[in-house]
Amino acid sequence: MASELRVNTLKDAAGNNSIATSFVAGGSAKAWVKFDGSITTPVAQDSLNSASITDSATGSYINNVTSALSNANYMMTTAGEHDGGSFASVGEYNHDSPNTTTASKIQYHNVANSAAVDVGNAGQVIHGDLA
Repeated sequence: MASELRVNTLKDAAGNNSIATSFVAGGSAKAWVKFDGSITTPVAQDSLNSASITDSATGSYINNVTSALSNANYMMTTAGEHDGGSFASVGEYNHDSPNTTTASKIQYHNVANSAAVDVGNAGQVIHGDLA
């Protein structure tokens, strides 16, 4: 039998630092993943609500989320590092292949020459509403 706890506000043990539960539910990341994209088949090193990472081309990955988002208009933040510490620039939206409620695109480019590049130290955070 499942339990249910209904509250409007959360506070720390001392009764201070209150926050509305709506802020926690609405402002928390709904999915995140840390992965190594420099290997042939990228594998998540740690994650929340990420089922798998797909390598779709040089510098391009898809974060397949476990629990779908309510729509494809969620916000993503991504970072990546390649070539011994150089940072890669990121572009995540492609009009020909837009994000879906269960798949978020990640693309990395070398900041020096704009060429697509695979990255070893990569990650993405997704904010939005779950379905």
